[in-house]
Amino acid sequence: MSEYRAAVRHQTLRTGIVEFDNGTGSTVSVPCTIRDVSGSGARLQLNSSLWVAEQFTLIFNNGLRKGCRVAWRKGRLIGSAFADGYASPDEQAAMMTADEQSRHRLGIGARVRSARETRGYTEVQLAELIGVPAGFLSLAEKGEADIPLYQLMRIADLLLVSLDRLVAGPAPSDGSGEVDAA
Repeated sequence: MSEYRAAVRHQTLRTGIVEFDNGTGSTVSVPCTIRDVSGSGARLQLNSSLWVAEQFTLIFNNGLRKGCRVAWRKGRLIGSAFADGYASPDEQAAMMTADEQSRHRLGIGARVRSARETRGYTEVQLAELIGVPAGFLSLAEKGEADIPLYQLMRIADLLLVSLDRLVAGPAPSDGSGEVDAA
């Protein structure tokens, strides 16, 4: 289960439906709040999590349906793991609004810029090291372009920070450029 817990989660607050068979052949549909999502699952909030079946379907408000299993329960929260493993990039995009995706890109870009500046690299130097045009890196640091995972892994290695820190760490807020080393 550690690979699922290690997946980067994107905070979201949206409604969804948990749908499951109640054991008598009837389907039960219960509203939920989707607190965050990742490629491997979602954290859900319900009025009560105790009566939700171990296997269920999570229905996003855009119609996307994902088979899930309960990974953990705590009070009104359920940690769910997608039954078919990781969600495809298209499914992940459907799980987050365009605004949420934009904020996520912006946060990653700011953390990359902060780590780059802390390590003393220019945009041009880092771009050369990861094999992209400097213009692309500039756009990515402004949140205007997605940095592929393999390039984020390379950036993390070069700048001596963890991948988690770049993808989901706290956004630099004071402009000091301080980023913890891994």
